Amino acid sequence: MRSPLISDLRATLGRENVLSAPSELVVYDCDAFTIERHRPTAVVLPRSTQQVAEVVKLCQRHGVSVIARGAGTSLAGGCLPLARNGEPGMLPCDGVDKVGSATQPSGGGVVVMLTRMNQVIQVDLRNRMAVVEAGVPNLRLTQAIGAAGYHFAPDPSSQGASTIGGNVATNAGGPHTLKYGVTVNHVLGLEVVLSDGSIIQLGPVDNPAQLDLMGVLVGSEGTLAIITKVWVRLTPNPQQHRAMRAIFASVEEASNAVSQIVAAGIVPAAMELMDQGILAAVEEAFQFGFPPDAGAVLVIEVDGPAAGLDRQQEQIVEFCQRFGAREVLQAASAQERELLWKCRKLAVGATGRLSPSYTIQDGVVPRTRLPDIIRRTAEIGRKHQIRIVNVAHAGDGNIHPILLFDERDRDQVDRAVAAGREILEECIAAGGSITAEHGIGVEKIGLMERLFAPSDLEAMRHVRQAFDPSGQLNPGKLIPA
Repeated sequence: MRSPLISDLRATLGRENVLSAPSELVVYDCDAFTIERHRPTAVVLPRSTQQVAEVVKLCQRHGVSVIARGAGTSLAGGCLPLARNGEPGMLPCDGVDKVGSATQPSGGGVVVMLTRMNQVIQVDLRNRMAVVEAGVPNLRLTQAIGAAGYHFAPDPSSQGASTIGGNVATNAGGPHTLKYGVTVNHVLGLEVVLSDGSIIQLGPVDNPAQLDLMGVLVGSEGTLAIITKVWVRLTPNPQQHRAMRAIFASVEEASNAVSQIVAAGIVPAAMELMDQGILAAVEEAFQFGFPPDAGAVLVIEVDGPAAGLDRQQEQIVEFCQRFGAREVLQAASAQERELLWKCRKLAVGATGRLSPSYTIQDGVVPRTRLPDIIRRTAEIGRKHQIRIVNVAHAGDGNIHPILLFDERDRDQVDRAVAAGREILEECIAAGGSITAEHGIGVEKIGLMERLFAPSDLEAMRHVRQAFDPSGQLNPGKLIPA
């Protein structure tokens, strides 16, 4: 029997743009955080901001939560379908629930898929700006403007699939965060739908007289508003690049080289670290020729005007050798640069050879604490009998431990979740944070009270209530109830 909500949604969007059959909904029961799954009540596929607003108004009228979703590449359960407390929901579809919080609501709500809103509306090279709909894939924008000599700087590893709206919602980063900053540094304006269905625009002209509401919305994970359009900053392509790959006997040696490079005043575009575990996976899959006893690899890149780049490259090679690098490869062409980067770009995918399932953690510590946190990660893995391999954005202390397990074994799932939580607790103890770029979602919401004082969380709740008084937008995420 069709519910009044489904009937109203179909009347507004057309039958073909509303999914409600169980076989259709199961596709949307999780994002890339596959440990937890909940089925939504319905999925809608709007093509315009106005249609998004109509959906929000309908859901408000029916008392149903709204979950915005892009490509579903979130690694923290940021677009997991959840109902509000007290709202009729659906049972978890596989019995795996309550990973993040003991008070988490059940599945349900309407998922608003933004992937059909995928137009690059305008490219304004004179003002170094583009206007895009929220569903535009990150990499497609860079490809669209590459011939003109520009790119969109935020480059999450999922950039081939992840959408710019999702990047804004999680304040995504990527390997080049070190020099170019995260997504918030490249957002000039937003069009959003609020919880009452009203549409507002912020920017793109900077107005120092007003509150920085864009800064509040970027990274709010769909809990304050639904992003439908973004004015983004375009970055000129650097004149030249210098890419290097250094092999070390240990993570500690590699981390010492990273600290020395930054201390010398060099700001690389990227410095990526891979430990022995991930190197073994990459080597097994793609045969890059890494020695079996290599403890760590750094992929380092500097870019900018040609003048001075050779000197920076010489200094980096010298620092790596000073701290024990047994080999430093230097790319002599664009093709060689691409090959040096390939081992890092393929690293996460290679772990599929090691385990049926994995989850990628995302913590950040002071750069000099990298050896300590990776050592503690190994100890935590042994304690919980979970194999862990590591990649890291070493230049800004952002770690990505990859926990390997079998999702079909509930005991392994529990041990992986416990190990991930303990790693993040260690990041807090080291003076860091529980996320650098993946967001909080449901996975880490239980740790927010460890990271923030009660007064800080209360202030966040007041902001959320101001934007969304009924708690309709993406409930159960980011801020604990």
